[in-house]
Formats: sequence, structure tokens, C-alpha cells
Amino acid sequence: MAVREKTTVRLKAEAQCTSHSRAQISVRDLSFDIDEPIERGGTNLGPTPTDTALAALAGCTNVIGHKCANRLGVDIGDLQIKLSCEFDRRGVTLAEEIDTPFVAIDQTVLWSGGASEAEVQAVAVEVEKYCPLAKLFAGSGTQLRTTWTKA
Repeated sequence: MAVREKTTVRLKAEAQCTSHSRAQISVRDLSFDIDEPIERGGTNLGPTPTDTALAALAGCTNVIGHKCANRLGVDIGDLQIKLSCEFDRRGVTLAEEIDTPFVAIDQTVLWSGGASEAEVQAVAVEVEKYCPLAKLFAGSGTQLRTTWTKA
């Protein structure tokens, strides 16, 4: 009898907030800091919350990209992902409420494998459909522009 994976799982994280800016995050058996830079009153022991969200998109693009490439039988090799974000700071500075703080994200995915341009574009279409972080940003109104380019 085949084991069926659950379609919905509960993700958990815990934060021990040791100051106004620093949160020591625990996820599974891992821990890391989220903090603000010194010039904003933090201790710079980790990325900011917004930096962390942007980094999560890169990590998710990598994981889902490789899963999609594997499913399609496409060799994308190693990826290098570069992100640039237009961020509206009025919300975090409490100047005014902002519906879409991450206004636009440009993501460039450089692949090193032997796949053709057409094969990689097929992977890119699948990643857009399945990457939960891309869905999160796009669903919030962020203009997410992703370009896949041969390294």
C-alpha cells in the first residue's frame, strides 16, 4: 500500500524577541536572527524582516526550479539568483499604511546546465505556477518580473 503525503501541513516558527529589533527565530531544529542594521537601532546580527522575505523568494525559486526541472527532465545545473526590489518604506516608517510595500521585484535566474533556452523557459513557466513565495508576492500586488538567462 502506497503512503499518501498530506496535502496540507502546519508550519511552525517561534521568535524570542530580545530587543525592539532583534528576533531569534527557531524553525524545526534551526535557529537564526532577524535584526535591523545599527543605523536603525539594531545590532545587525541578521537580515531585516524585509531582507528575509526577499531572500526567501530566491531560496524558493531555487528549490521549486530544481523540482520542476527534474520533473521535466531538464538540466538547469546550478542556479545563481539575483534580486532587486523597489520597496515602499512609508509603511515601515509609520508614515502611512501601504497596501503593496514590495512594489516591484526583478529576479534574474542564471542557470549553468546544458538545457536549451526553450527547455528553461518551460521550467520558468512551471516555477511561476508552483513557487509559493512567488505566489505570495504576486498575490499581494507586487510586480514580480523573473528572467531566466544562461550563465
